[in-house]
Amino acid sequence: MTLAEKKMKKMQKELINAKGAPLYKYRIKNNYMPVVGAGDCNAHIMIVGEAPGKNEALSGKPFCGRTGNILDELLESISLDRESVYITNILKDRPQKNRDPTEGEIAWYAPYLDKQIEIIAPHVIVTLGRFSMKYLFERYGVQTDIKEISNLHGSVHVATINNREVKIVALYHPAASIYNQKLKTVLQEDFQILKQFI
Repeated sequence: MTLAEKKMKKMQKELINAKGAPLYKYRIKNNYMPVVGAGDCNAHIMIVGEAPGKNEALSGKPFCGRTGNILDELLESISLDRESVYITNILKDRPQKNRDPTEGEIAWYAPYLDKQIEIIAPHVIVTLGRFSMKYLFERYGVQTDIKEISNLHGSVHVATINNREVKIVALYHPAASIYNQKLKTVLQEDFQILKQFI
């Protein structure tokens, strides 16, 4: 086990016992697990979603089930192996009925994401959805006059994280394409942008 993997394991133990977590009681009541992340802990590319869904909370793995299948298809479309990237979310616990994360929840769980970024030291961070995009843009000082993901999807931005230049790529969340089929084509096109980083 690498040092990075040990650090992720330690984070998981910490989260399992984090009784102060805003979604801890909901997790325990439903026999859910915290979802730390999965993949290569030394990945060149890190993918950050919003929050685990029911399948994720039951399995402890990010992006499984229907949304995970879409993500897998998108990764395959650019010949990128899921095991070669690191996938996580801002929230490490499932919110009730898959509702949007609250500002308080993001504030509580975000330091874990910050720590993961520090451990993995990716060259590229792909944000899936508006919550991860907004958080990472604000956290790492990405300046843009445009705030909506509908105008920012498929764009590449440069941030300085821990004294390193990191590209942040804003994309729609794969779940959005379940409810709007047109977005699937947009996601497929946007994902091609990642080819330059492989």
